[in-house]
Amino acid sequence: MTTAASTTTTNVVRFDYERPLWRRVLMTREFAIIGLFALVLIVASATVDGFAQPLTYNYLLLDVTPILFIALPMTLVMTTGEIDLSVGSMAGLASVTTGALVQGGMPFEAAALIALIVGVVGGAFNGFLVTTVGLPSLAVTIGTLALFRGIAVGVLGTTAVTEFPEFWTALAKAKLAGTQIPWVIVPFLVLLVIFVVLFHFTPFGRGIFAVGQSKEAAHFSGVNVERTKFIVFVLAGAVAALAGIFYTLRYGSARGDNATGLELQVIAAVVLGGVSVFGGRGRIHGVIAAVLLIGALSSALRLSGVTSDIINIITGGLLIISVVGASLYAWVKTRRAKVSPARITSSPTS
Repeated sequence: MTTAASTTTTNVVRFDYERPLWRRVLMTREFAIIGLFALVLIVASATVDGFAQPLTYNYLLLDVTPILFIALPMTLVMTTGEIDLSVGSMAGLASVTTGALVQGGMPFEAAALIALIVGVVGGAFNGFLVTTVGLPSLAVTIGTLALFRGIAVGVLGTTAVTEFPEFWTALAKAKLAGTQIPWVIVPFLVLLVIFVVLFHFTPFGRGIFAVGQSKEAAHFSGVNVERTKFIVFVLAGAVAALAGIFYTLRYGSARGDNATGLELQVIAAVVLGGVSVFGGRGRIHGVIAAVLLIGALSSALRLSGVTSDIINIITGGLLIISVVGASLYAWVKTRRAKVSPARITSSPTS
């Protein structure tokens, strides 16, 4: 009995690692998205007039920067098995907060700091309702999506604040010396490093994966499930506010409808980048590649004269394909797992 058990265990380990290392690393959904992004760049550069221009890449990066920012904490939120639909409205609320305070005579730096605090409070409110009250995050964040947007529109109405310090508005669109790369990529890269380390190389990050895979198992493993979820919602609110401030400076305008629909673009990119809608799986490099893929595809289609409605249809189609593809892949893995014991049992022992 003991011998049979040890033999089975040995063969399972050999079966799991029988593929070469390069296949286990490169043959993944995340690297498939990276490859697809590279393919879109190559094809668009060869077939779309004006795409392969440094200025086009500059505007592409400026367009996707708010999505890149918010996609970082959204990856953490969705890996826990939750969702935050209020990030676009929070970006709009942060924009309005900054504009209203500047219009009232407050220095821009202080107004931006208060807008970030508003983001933290909004994220904490979502986290409180989900973790303490026990409400589902989908329902909570649909409610706060409307709440934050309603407050933003209520503060400024149909007016817009356009008087911001020239230094900050110029900095939001400034380029790194000798390149067409926007300067805002530098703070994004700093934030990217922080989130990569937090998500992939810390006990807190491992707890995020554990919560997404099984809340009960995570709890018995010593993970504070409620605190983990609360923190990721706070991060989502804070970074969404940061994206809203950048949005304001880039366009030089604070309006109640700023960043409308941004949450759908973020979620589409996160899911396309390999984060499971059920939680427990996700990699930040796949999400970043998906954001850039959608941005490059949209830019190429716009230069080709395709309307925004068609672009939205294509983006939605990519999202549906990614979800269906992930489900099919999981089904295939399940089928293979059912076949594996018979294969392992019948294999000869050494």
